[in-house]
Amino acid sequence: MYSNSLLLLLAGLSGAFGASLQSRATACVNSASDRSCWSDGYDLSTNYYDDAPDTGVIREYWFNIENTTVAPDGVEIPAQLVNGSYPGPTIIADWGDTIVVHVSNSLQNNGTGIHFHGIRQNGTNQMDGTSGITQCPIAPGDSLTYTWRAVQYGTSWYHSHFYVQTWDGLFGGILINGPASADYDVDLGHIFLNDWYHETADSILYQAATTGPATPQNGLINGTNTYNDTSGSRFETTFEAGTRYRIRLVNAAADNHFRFMIDNHTLEVIANDLVPIVPYNTTDLSIGMGERYDIIVTAKDLTSGDFWLRSITQTSCSSNDAADNIKGIIRYDNSSTADPTTSAYSYTDSCLDEDASNLVPYLAIDASASDEISTNALGMQTIDDTTLWAFNSTVFRTKWENPTLLQVADGNDTWTRAQEVIRLPDADKWVYLVVNSPFVTDHPMHLHGHDFWVLGTGFGEFDETQTESLTLVNAPRRDSAMLPSAGYMVIALKTDNPGAWLMHCHIAWHSSAGFDVQLLERESEITYDYDTLTSTCANWNSYAAKDNIVQPDIDSGV
Repeated sequence: MYSNSLLLLLAGLSGAFGASLQSRATACVNSASDRSCWSDGYDLSTNYYDDAPDTGVIREYWFNIENTTVAPDGVEIPAQLVNGSYPGPTIIADWGDTIVVHVSNSLQNNGTGIHFHGIRQNGTNQMDGTSGITQCPIAPGDSLTYTWRAVQYGTSWYHSHFYVQTWDGLFGGILINGPASADYDVDLGHIFLNDWYHETADSILYQAATTGPATPQNGLINGTNTYNDTSGSRFETTFEAGTRYRIRLVNAAADNHFRFMIDNHTLEVIANDLVPIVPYNTTDLSIGMGERYDIIVTAKDLTSGDFWLRSITQTSCSSNDAADNIKGIIRYDNSSTADPTTSAYSYTDSCLDEDASNLVPYLAIDASASDEISTNALGMQTIDDTTLWAFNSTVFRTKWENPTLLQVADGNDTWTRAQEVIRLPDADKWVYLVVNSPFVTDHPMHLHGHDFWVLGTGFGEFDETQTESLTLVNAPRRDSAMLPSAGYMVIALKTDNPGAWLMHCHIAWHSSAGFDVQLLERESEITYDYDTLTSTCANWNSYAAKDNIVQPDIDSGV
């Protein structure tokens, strides 16, 4: 029972405080008829950069990283997996929960670490899981616990950030329940799209750096596909007439850009990365490596019928021996075993992102003008017959045994050119990052620790005289975006998250070969657990010395 004095106090409040209290007092329920609601006054209009529910709930997971073999298309190859599954287990939480992931390394001869892609890690830079930046690799026989809070909601994924281990199978989904910008009935969860090679990732890395990138033999949908129509099996799911299905798409490829579609069905796009957007409809969706899109597909009024679900390699920037045969099946009768006879929608082969005019964040936040512009030129260098990528004429390289965060903790104040450190010491300042690329290759750029505003992309070289052409008003906001071939990208971020944050190309062979830069943001305010940091490094360095483990010259360290 509330006292009369408390009721009078609440009634007497006005302005912003009154509105806030009224909002918090009005609980809404997330349901199929109103997905914009969440609970306890939190909904789609909540500014998740400043506020999130405090649920007090801890979601705990145990990951064992192990060597095994897999045959997702019927061809068996060595793999490194989480808990023996491919893809790995999905981390599921609600907006505001705390996630605890205990990682044990049972690999025979590899370090490891888990990066939670797109998770901003507000105040928890040490949990970013990036070897050479925020931690030493976890040595075989060692373990490490990651703890972070889900202040965002939506669709993402986790993966290794040690060498090219991700593309030997070490990844899985992150699903954070929260409000949505359109209503749906059933959440189907993740659909992973990726290329697939019939050899290990480290052998492909060396080939990419010496003779050129390899062509994948296949592609997978949620970890399965046929190969040459003689082995393996297709991904399948069943639709029920009139039901609205939410699908969480992730491009987990090493080197393939995909165009996703479901024959004869419309895709309602409701989020890019971890940012809800104003919904729009399309027949096909361009999705780069590391990117995620949430879509809603409304089932047709059918009781039978079979339709192809397609993940089509875009050959303007990538190749695949099975470019047009990476397919799953949507069935309306789960007893059917027939192959669909449907046809794909027409499309233009392209590795550009979805049009910026469609990617309108539901929570409108404008970028501010900035007089701090960091312009970065992409280049290549050949050293001992090995081709490496370079930012500003420097090939990025960090050290597994002495990560950036440990150097910060030990008071280091100087950085080598190879560490590619961009220092951002001031709080809450808007910074523009420009990347110019002269190469006829599109690059998926990913930034740790932040969502960024995509102020502009285009062809040719960008210079500071073009700043008037940039879009500051509610520009597309995300953590991964495509840098056009022979073009530029201009992004903006606000320095509101102290840490050492990596920005890199998400093509596996490019990041490992030096296509990386790190932002050292408000270094005097970075927090860390020094004992855990040094313990992990001591165990790694002991293992490396004992087994004579040397970081390959070809590897950037991340």
